[in-house]
This record gives sequence, structure tokens and C-alpha cells, in this order.
Amino acid sequence: MSLDDKVLAVVEGKEITQKQLNLLIEQAPADQQAQFKTREGQRQLLNEMIAQELFYLKGKDEHVEETEQYQKEFAEMKEKFMKSYMIAHFMDNVKVTEEELKTYYDENSNQFIAPDSIRASHILLPSKQQAVDIIKEINDGDKSFEQAAMDYSLDQANKGKGGDLGYFHKGQMVAEFEVAAFALEPGEMTSEPVKSQFGYHIIKVTDKKIKEKIPFEAAHDSLHRFLLGQKQNRAYVNEAEDLKEKYNVEIKLGF
Repeated sequence: MSLDDKVLAVVEGKEITQKQLNLLIEQAPADQQAQFKTREGQRQLLNEMIAQELFYLKGKDEHVEETEQYQKEFAEMKEKFMKSYMIAHFMDNVKVTEEELKTYYDENSNQFIAPDSIRASHILLPSKQQAVDIIKEINDGDKSFEQAAMDYSLDQANKGKGGDLGYFHKGQMVAEFEVAAFALEPGEMTSEPVKSQFGYHIIKVTDKKIKEKIPFEAAHDSLHRFLLGQKQNRAYVNEAEDLKEKYNVEIKLGF
């Protein structure tokens, strides 16, 4: 017997297994899944599953399914499910081919231009004077920018990489840092410390990308979602219009 087949509880002969519990956890919102994976969380979820089985048994004993209210609500539920099922099944049959993706990409190249971006490194320091002293140290050739970042920077996340922040575009950094960084050319370093809410920065730009086209492979998934949504919407509207020819429809509300 696998762990998934482990029986966690039995309610009037019906087994509740670990597999059923795991499935419920997977269906829970992402922010709740972690708590349900703990021992206490699983115990609470199991108690909820047991409670649901007990209410089901109570309903069977009381012959609730034979009441008029139950049958009315059940019929409404079946109708709603049929609508959802048919629409979902119809949408699943709408596909976007690789050829359609590539054609759209080639014919709309202006939509796949990445925003201007730069690659920069920085050294974060607590005081202006220390930043001024280190700028002089680098300019005098006593220490490289990268070595100074490893020796002095307060930014623990990037100092081990010589202060490298990777590529970023406008709007991703605090305003003071961004203005100073985008004013530099590759290979240039700020001549004066740049003050921000985090402290004093020495910034060096190492690369710049201007109006660079996003490769097809990088745009593929988002483009597929976009085109599929468009194609599904058109197919849905067209199918609904075709069905109006098959079934009698009377619109009595004037607009």
C-alpha cells in the first residue's frame, strides 16, 4: 500500500484516504496550501472532510433529495453545470498553431520591443564621505570597482557579485538611483555619491540595451495566451450566432 492509499478515517464504512486529502490541499488557494501541509493543518482538513460526510449522511437519512426545494436547486445546479461544461469544452477545442504565433510575431514586430534597459553595479555606503573616499580610491587605481563593492558595500545580496544588479528598466529602481544610472554610458561611474533612502550609492553602468527586440522564444508564452484569448472570444461569439439559427430566440427587451 502506498502512502496515498493510507486510510485516514472511515465514516459509516466510507474510507477517507491520504490521496483525497492531498487533492483537497492542491485545490486550496496557494496562500493556504502551506498551512494545510502541516500536521495540524491536515488534522483540521480531515475533520472538515469527516463533517461533510456526516452532513451527507444526515441528508440521506432525512430524504432531503425527495423534497421540492432540493430538486429545484439541484435542477438549477445541473443547468449551470451544463452551461459551464459546454462552454469550457468548446473553448478547449480552440487552438493556436505555432505558425499562427510566428506569423503574428513577424507581422507585428513593433509590439515586441523591450523598454530601454541598462545593466549596472553599485556600492552602497552609510555616509557621503566614505563614498567620496572610495570613488577616489577607484579613480586612483588602488582598487577596482568590483573589489571595492565586495569590500565595502552594505548590499549583502549583490556585494559578492561585485555589486552587479543585472539588467533593469525605468520604474524598477528608486528615482534618485534611476536618474543617475540612466545618465551614464557603459563603462562610466558616478563622479559623486548618489543619495537615496537606502544610503549613498556609487554606480557603474556596464551595459545598455536600446529598443531591443524581444526574441520569439521569450515572447512565445505570453503571445500564445493573448492570441488564444482572442481566438476563443471570436469563436464563442460566432458559435453563439450560429446557434441562434438552430434554436428559437426571442429578444423582447428593446435597446
